[in-house]
Amino acid sequence: MTTPATRVEKDSMGEMPVPAEALFGATTQRAVLNFPISGYRFSRAYLRALGLVKLAAARANQELGKLDESQASFIAQAAEELIEGRLDEEFPIDIFQTGSGTSTNMNANEVLANRVSQIASEPIGSKKPVHPNDHVNMGQSSNDVIPTAMHVAAGEVLQNELLPALEGLSEALSEKSREFWEVIKIGRTHLMDATPVRLGQEFAGYAKQINSGKQRVLSALRAIEELPLGGTAVGTGLNCHPDFPRLAIAHLSKRTKLPFREAADHFEAQSAKDGIVEASGEVKTIAVSLFKIANDFRWLSSGPRCGFGEIALPATQPGSSIMPGKVNPVMCEALMQVCAQVFGGDATITWAAAAGSSFELNVMMPVMAHHFLENTRILSNAVRAFTDKCVRGVTANEARCRELVEYSMAMVTSLAPIIGYDRAAEIAKESAKTGKTVRQLCEEQQVLPTADLNAALDPVEMTKPGGEGAAGG
Repeated sequence: MTTPATRVEKDSMGEMPVPAEALFGATTQRAVLNFPISGYRFSRAYLRALGLVKLAAARANQELGKLDESQASFIAQAAEELIEGRLDEEFPIDIFQTGSGTSTNMNANEVLANRVSQIASEPIGSKKPVHPNDHVNMGQSSNDVIPTAMHVAAGEVLQNELLPALEGLSEALSEKSREFWEVIKIGRTHLMDATPVRLGQEFAGYAKQINSGKQRVLSALRAIEELPLGGTAVGTGLNCHPDFPRLAIAHLSKRTKLPFREAADHFEAQSAKDGIVEASGEVKTIAVSLFKIANDFRWLSSGPRCGFGEIALPATQPGSSIMPGKVNPVMCEALMQVCAQVFGGDATITWAAAAGSSFELNVMMPVMAHHFLENTRILSNAVRAFTDKCVRGVTANEARCRELVEYSMAMVTSLAPIIGYDRAAEIAKESAKTGKTVRQLCEEQQVLPTADLNAALDPVEMTKPGGEGAAGG
């Protein structure tokens, strides 16, 4: 078996054999060997953000006269390749690594420095014309770069992925609310029959949940707008020009079109991760809303003949390997599983922020970044799939809705203000015992004149706010 070709690079700990063609160096290779844990890698969104940070840093240092134009342009050119995804294979380090993300920050520094060497026709590993620490990492520390990249990546996925996905779902649910407005169905509380509602009212409720979710995305964005860049190792800004964070963050804001700003207090920004916890909580709340909607769809479409069967979901694939013709609510189930994953990811972020924050640094940042970005990515994808393959194709079974309304014992509720609660309860019990509808029993017992009875048992009137059918609990 042929041994892969290697070259020897050096870092502060000495020499290290590195794959010959790799752009990463000794520090990265040490991390690869130290952390053979999960196979999980930093996502495309995070690597893009890391490239944006290194690009912004280079331009800021150029403006401050710390890097000459040639060095800054070389770093910027290499960073653009990282931003575009052309260097992703050069980031082999596991998510479960040093808790500050130092390994990944140095991974970026080494890759960009070696890519610059290639561009400048210098040997890989020569650290010419730029050095990974002295130039690519100038004015920076892993302790401010890694959380800055986390916030930048979070902002981009929230703004560019989750928010548009929710806007599409909100639009689809609102359209269905209008389409189903005239469909009257039975309401349910405690999974038991309640007074009638419009199917359109139920869908309007779902749309409101998603509209609230859109506002939660905006709240999440506000929670991560402050960036710790410029705090360097512990928040003091040692080895960093005082104007560096302002200039670098201005580049980040311009490139991402997000209103990032320098942290008001660098000690808070680096020692705690409250902003990402808050943002994650907003995403989790959105997932809670989505789970409820998807689960309601399953119940409402259940059967279709031996369940509620009040709506029909689009058939997307065969539902059983043994029962011919069975079709399952698979798009709902997929979304619900994603929501469950989001709940778990948020719990990890919470624990990592609480247990990992000691004195001047949080030491569980990589796993926080991983879960936040993965939660947002898969939730965005699941919302789009649910919208396109389920919500837009939902239809109402009006005949079934009418049948269940008429058959429900809860129809007696509108009679209580007229004949009294106790008499109405007797009719409901008799309906349950005999299987007769409330209307049939009232007609047999001549509880009210026909016209008055029909008016009292009009399900449309029961759906109006303040009507006689509006009852508590």
